[in-house]
Amino acid sequence: MKMYQVDAFSAQLFKGNPAAVIVLDQWLDEALMQSIAMENNLSETAFVKRLHAENDGENTDGESYEIRWFTPATEVDFCGHATLAASYVLFKDYTAAKTIQFHVKNLGIFTVQQAQDGKIKMNFPVRRAEALAVYPDLLRQALSKSFKQVYLNAQAYIVEYETAQDVLDEQPDFELLKQLGRIRTAITASGHGAAMDVAITALGQQYDCVSRYFAPANGINEDPVTGSIHTGIAPLWAEKLGKTELLAYQASERGGELHCAMLENERIEISGYAKLYMQAEIYLDAQ
Repeated sequence: MKMYQVDAFSAQLFKGNPAAVIVLDQWLDEALMQSIAMENNLSETAFVKRLHAENDGENTDGESYEIRWFTPATEVDFCGHATLAASYVLFKDYTAAKTIQFHVKNLGIFTVQQAQDGKIKMNFPVRRAEALAVYPDLLRQALSKSFKQVYLNAQAYIVEYETAQDVLDEQPDFELLKQLGRIRTAITASGHGAAMDVAITALGQQYDCVSRYFAPANGINEDPVTGSIHTGIAPLWAEKLGKTELLAYQASERGGELHCAMLENERIEISGYAKLYMQAEIYLDAQ
């Protein structure tokens, strides 16, 4: 069984977020998919299945797929960087089309396009975050920096910090964050007007927002770059900054850029580059 490993949200190796991708004709057993993801020990392994016509078993159009995402510990309902990685693989080896569609349980259809320069543009539903008047005291205990506001969307607490430097300097207590359960934690700040760490300013970019993302209950203390949470973070900053297009930076050790554009009908386009690191063969007959 062929498997790819792709660095997503980066045009160069060893940056962005690595994801494994496996393209299937039929779903594997869920326990086996989870075992493969655990063996890979990446933040995400994406499994992609071609959609077939019901009448004759032939592929409907070569461009429609289902996708599922597994961390080393569990299946998740949405992952942006592994969708980008899977799209890269499909465009590279499985279709000559420049537009594909993923049919996603509970989230509808993701339309993905590849631009001439290789940038992959993903059309996602917005997952808006609402400001909280009350939030778990555990959250304040787990974070060492002061913050301005806490928001919550379907995926995570989104904590707004005073400065981008505070986001970079945060050293959270992962054991306390783990006690929050399946609700993850993102921290974010404006990238405007801030004297930021050399690691970011050296990139020569003016970022609209900076973030980090923690999911210890899912087996990932800090995710390198997280496309899904920017369906909540980007709309928040778009409203605060009065902009419809934003350049976001996720300030993990690896780091990655996300190009975000607000669309009509509560949709958002999140775009980035990807780089192939490895192609491998999985041997299952000895299990």
